[in-house]
Amino acid sequence: MVNLSILISSSETSGPGGLFDINATLPLVAIQFLLLMAILNVLLYSPLVTAITERNDFILNNLSKASDTLAKANELTAQYEQELNSVRKEAQLEIANSQKIHKEILDIELNISQKYIDNLLESITNEFLTKKESVLNNLGSEIQTLTTEIENKLSV
Repeated sequence: MVNLSILISSSETSGPGGLFDINATLPLVAIQFLLLMAILNVLLYSPLVTAITERNDFILNNLSKASDTLAKANELTAQYEQELNSVRKEAQLEIANSQKIHKEILDIELNISQKYIDNLLESITNEFLTKKESVLNNLGSEIQTLTTEIENKLSV
């Protein structure tokens, strides 16, 4: 801080123009600045801007490809979901039809079995009735013979 104040005070007293003396060096510094700016623009900034532009183009291309791929994936997903729903409906219809067919077959088999059992029971019942009647007839004739024998023995 002290050095700055000494520099300011010494420049004010040391000659004409003081701190802001405008002579031939100012245009020379301006030309030097513009020349360095042009050189830096050609050597450093132009390749950097080109690289940034290429990178932006690359990113935009990749984003457009990704969005196209995503759109195709969404279309395929929708298509497969529709196919899956239609296959599910077909499978449910087939299951319902097969259940209906199996139920009908079971009902038919049950009816046939029931008729067979009814016929078997009827034939067994008829056999028992005929055997019962034949046994009763035989028993009736034996009872008659026994009663006649008993009567004969009682009368003797």
